[in-house]
Amino acid sequence: MLLYQMHEFGRAWMAPMTYWADAGAKMFGANGSWLSTMPGASRLAAGYELMYRIGKDYEKPEFGIHRIEFDGREYPVIEREVLKKPFCRLLRFKRFADDADNIAEFRDDPSVLVVAPLSGHHSTLLRDTVRTLLRDHKVYITDWVDARMVPTSDGTFTLDDYVGYIEEFIRTIGAEKLHVISVCQPTVPVLAAVSLMASRGEPTPRSLVMMGGPIDTRESPTQVNDLAIEKPLWWFETNLVHNVPATYPGRGRRVYPGFLQHGGFMAMNPERHAQSHWDFYQDLVKGDLEDAESHRRFYDEYNAVLDMPAEYYLDTVRVVFKEHLLPRGLWTVNGERVDPGAITGTALLTIEGELDDISGQGQTRAAHKLCSGIAAQDQQHLTVEGAGHYGIFSGRRWRERVYPQVRDFIAKYAG
Repeated sequence: MLLYQMHEFGRAWMAPMTYWADAGAKMFGANGSWLSTMPGASRLAAGYELMYRIGKDYEKPEFGIHRIEFDGREYPVIEREVLKKPFCRLLRFKRFADDADNIAEFRDDPSVLVVAPLSGHHSTLLRDTVRTLLRDHKVYITDWVDARMVPTSDGTFTLDDYVGYIEEFIRTIGAEKLHVISVCQPTVPVLAAVSLMASRGEPTPRSLVMMGGPIDTRESPTQVNDLAIEKPLWWFETNLVHNVPATYPGRGRRVYPGFLQHGGFMAMNPERHAQSHWDFYQDLVKGDLEDAESHRRFYDEYNAVLDMPAEYYLDTVRVVFKEHLLPRGLWTVNGERVDPGAITGTALLTIEGELDDISGQGQTRAAHKLCSGIAAQDQQHLTVEGAGHYGIFSGRRWRERVYPQVRDFIAKYAG
């Protein structure tokens, strides 16, 4: 199928128009431009910028975490690559202090591995999660690579490979003093990785924090779950899997393209996105620069998507959403059965949003039933009232209501 190639052709054809719209927005909106003094200039500038932002290509954003501030002080942060795999980089955000007390405190803080989802958006979507965790923790994160940038010579990437990556990252950091936070999709492979390590007698992390993930999608099914059930697996492979065009390093690789995923994201709430863009136009006309900048920041992240390896995507649809192999106890990874009941020395906290329309209530909480080897006093659950999917790991609710409980839970098992 030539859909990906047609999309690239359309993007190239639109490029001059987006450049023209960007120039128009600056000509009629920039301070000091004589065109900005003309009647109706603010509306022209707003219209041009809206056109530019709808048509432009959104590249992967930077994490941009260069400093953190807490307790009235500011501390520099550097981003460092700890381990590089073909489909993922393990990053560390390292904090620095200039006095002995703070250096000792940073050294004693718990280590946290944040496993970001490989489900369309870049790991930078968890920027707020990382920045908040840095107040009290040493923070690592999985930074997934856009599959179109991975040459076919690096082989394929399956759900089993994903589980293997998580195991390797845990061993690299050191399981004995590690706490793992998985957000959305990776709750499944993280639970599998720790289960397999426990079954082999390997050290496991001190705690697992699972947030808004599809552990058992038979609980409170959402639109996402319904689609996976209604369509046969061949439909996903035929309609959603395409080859990367020759203009990218991964040319010829089979992927679920980011632009199709983005279309699915937008289709879930089209009225809300249309209203958001209209409000952005109105803010520009009124000169409400703060709200306009907030819109830019959100959509710079939301519109930046990556391609997923086809093998991994189809495995996920089958294992997680169609056959429910994990909660049924029937999942094997590279010949080893995944048994969450084997986990004994790891505490478990699950978190769900009351209004989550991606992972319904009960889907993440199902992990408690599966982890029968964890003592009852080492298991906790939190339902965040009024929170949707993104609200449990980003924004005010995350910082003020969720994070304090996550921090205290980790601290309880860090000693």
